[in-house]
Amino acid sequence: MKKIITTVILLAGGFGSVVHAATKADLVIHNASIYTVDQQRSVAQAVAVKGNKIIYVGSDAGVDKHVGYNTQLINAKKRLVLPGLHDVHLHPLEAGDESINCTLSIQESLNQHLGKISTCVNQAGNDWVLGWGHALTTLLEAEQDPIFYLDQISTTTPIAIMESTSHSMWVNSAALAEIGFNQHTPNPPGGIIVKNTNGELTGLLLDTAGDMVMHEAFANPTRQDKNNQYQSLLWSLKQLKQNGITSISNARLYWKRGYLDAWKKADRNWQLTVRANMALWVYPEELNDMNQVASLNNMYTDDPNSFLKVNQIKMYSDGITINTTAAMFDNYLKNYGLNIGSDNGLNYFDQTRMTYYISELEKTGYNMLIHAIGDRGVYESLNAIEAAKQINGNLGHERRHRITHVEFVDPQDIPRFAQLDVTADFQVAGDWTLPGNHSHIETELLGTERLENQIPLADIYNTGANVTLSSDWDVSSLSPFVGMMHSLQRNHQSLPNIHAAIEAYTINAAYTMGQENQVGSIEVGKLADFSIVDKNILNVPTSQIGSTKNLMTILDGEVIYKNKQKW
Repeated sequence: MKKIITTVILLAGGFGSVVHAATKADLVIHNASIYTVDQQRSVAQAVAVKGNKIIYVGSDAGVDKHVGYNTQLINAKKRLVLPGLHDVHLHPLEAGDESINCTLSIQESLNQHLGKISTCVNQAGNDWVLGWGHALTTLLEAEQDPIFYLDQISTTTPIAIMESTSHSMWVNSAALAEIGFNQHTPNPPGGIIVKNTNGELTGLLLDTAGDMVMHEAFANPTRQDKNNQYQSLLWSLKQLKQNGITSISNARLYWKRGYLDAWKKADRNWQLTVRANMALWVYPEELNDMNQVASLNNMYTDDPNSFLKVNQIKMYSDGITINTTAAMFDNYLKNYGLNIGSDNGLNYFDQTRMTYYISELEKTGYNMLIHAIGDRGVYESLNAIEAAKQINGNLGHERRHRITHVEFVDPQDIPRFAQLDVTADFQVAGDWTLPGNHSHIETELLGTERLENQIPLADIYNTGANVTLSSDWDVSSLSPFVGMMHSLQRNHQSLPNIHAAIEAYTINAAYTMGQENQVGSIEVGKLADFSIVDKNILNVPTSQIGSTKNLMTILDGEVIYKNKQKW
């Protein structure tokens, strides 16, 4: 994507203002319904762009003066034009990663899993076999320890199959040998090496322990591995522009796997088609915190003119509920026998260690993206952010920390997001997030009362806190419109209207990325990022919002995607 930097001198700012009557635009969209997402939630008919900046927003009649001989005219045919959409929590390199190519499904039986894995092993030879997609309960309900079934397939080829949520790993003895795990290996921070009642390894690795196996598999990427990563990124960038997404946060950048190199290569090759903030992963098993902080600080970049910024940190407070590792105040109602060491979850980073990382890294300019699902995890994350603020005081730059997932929140912590200016980032694109769609497993583990208060979207929104919606792709649908629809279908925990849902994917998300003065709304002086869609979601029934399709994406004043079949 060509990066054009244009200086525009404004006269009067705001809706309908112009730079100069004689200024001819490079691009004009007219005959449109332009939802500007400005403070008045204005709707315009036309927008004009010079270089990469918006010079006019207003009526079709008013835009005529900006049309010159070389102006590219786009007749929107009354379609809805939105600011370029943001997704501040997704995993584009992992979504397109062809290295993890043994794909299972949670609907399959154990025997079906084993048939697919056998085929993958036969094709791989002695290389790692990496897969994804099973349900943890399928293994827990099996007659033998999970390792038994994979060792029947191979004891020489290392096999690692990631559970569908990515929070547990199913491995064989060869994979355990590669990582050096045995009966006497202590659990890493935020992880469990699961053992049976005889103290033998079962082949199940929870959270950090499973991540460590994947890190080992990718420890020494070959030239082909790096090319696969790059091609995966290019594939994901294509999906993003097709969905009208012009800004993202890569929510878990495994920098030790070479993932940052792929992004830098795309940037050098002018192939970035999003404004991208990297959230560097903090490795819990790295016990020299001072060294890790130094490594992270060395990677920091925040050039305002660059599409690629390394300015966020991804840290996990806890795990997830379905394997009982989300940090809860109250105990889980059922114990899977996973020997977690407690009945109310675990911490990747406890409050003290989180405070150290936040207080050190925010001084450099990093903003935190903290995974917290359980109410205790949310509480401890807010405490750590508050403690870091007390340690550092006024930094000279604004903090834009956020907590993502936010599935269970103690009522006393609801107002703290607004009080601490911490963004609450919710993912509701998955059908499981809708009321009444809880699995029997969740009900067994948490009980109906806790589940009724899961994902307190409205409660936190009503405090005035900054609220964003994101996909967690490829866990859930990438389409922002599915998330918008679901955010309005959550009964008492719904957003108040479609305006709030759009803002969560635009100006609110721009704020958490530190770019609300450049993008996130369609206003004079801002950068020209737009999405043109096939439905006017401002006035269609809620049930139809999710099927909305993006027809055209404009980034930095350039058309980067057009659906030729539907335009």
